[in-house]
Amino acid sequence: MNVETRADTASQSSRMEIVPTGRQLGAEVRHVDLKHLDDAGFSALLRAFHQHSVMLVRGQNLSDQDLIAFSRRFGDLDWAPVQENGRRFVDGLPEIYIVSNVKLNGEAIGSLGAGEAVWHTDMSYLDTPPIASALYALEIPPVGGNTSFCSMYAVYDALPSDLKRRIADLEIKHDGTYNSGGFVRQGVTPTDDPRTSPGAIHPLVCTHPESGRQMLYLGRRRNAYLIGLELAESETLLDELWTYVARPDVAWEHVWKVGDLVIWDNRSTMHRRDPFDDHARRIMHRTQIKGTQRPR
Repeated sequence: MNVETRADTASQSSRMEIVPTGRQLGAEVRHVDLKHLDDAGFSALLRAFHQHSVMLVRGQNLSDQDLIAFSRRFGDLDWAPVQENGRRFVDGLPEIYIVSNVKLNGEAIGSLGAGEAVWHTDMSYLDTPPIASALYALEIPPVGGNTSFCSMYAVYDALPSDLKRRIADLEIKHDGTYNSGGFVRQGVTPTDDPRTSPGAIHPLVCTHPESGRQMLYLGRRRNAYLIGLELAESETLLDELWTYVARPDVAWEHVWKVGDLVIWDNRSTMHRRDPFDDHARRIMHRTQIKGTQRPR
């Protein structure tokens, strides 16, 4: 690194600004180029990430290698799940997952299509789910495809005391049958019986390892099951808990622009996507930071 580059990097770090959304979660990082973020700047970004759970950085110009390099500063990366057609998304870069509705020669280049993606936590059906996910916008539709995030700290805090006591020691099975677009995962036999579907069992109420705050860990609604309860009782209680997720006061909606990068804490948030016109193009590249411990 030459003297001029060092000066530019130091200047960038000192100018970096963290601007909260004013909602229960989320903040924008301004005046930063993620390709040249120094250690002091990244430490400030990481502190803000643990405080706000979702970070938005606009106006970036990242190659896939740049996206991977930035994401690796948070920890080791997961390899992306294999595409529905059985192939990797990007040859030679197994860390990149393409979220897109675009087809090339009649074949999808990515996953999840143009439909709604309901509230969910990424890959919570694993014993050790990812710590975080980063999503980078390459092409966006003129309307729709917005991503909303909700704070699972705020959801838990909003529960009445008697409901908190009722769920304090419960465990929940996170279904591994369907992805967030409603597609059956590769190699899985579909079932709609939550008692027998594949998936990991986690505490319903977890403590975040960085913040120490308690949060509700729901994962996703479809095929979820509260261990030890009769199925009807599990369904009724889960329906009650999910009414707190649907409230706008615990959420923040992001309207994408090309060059936006959003990274979210996969433990303390859930997210969803609005549908959009399938004739419009949407291409996003995603990385995931590998989990290091089971939720607890």
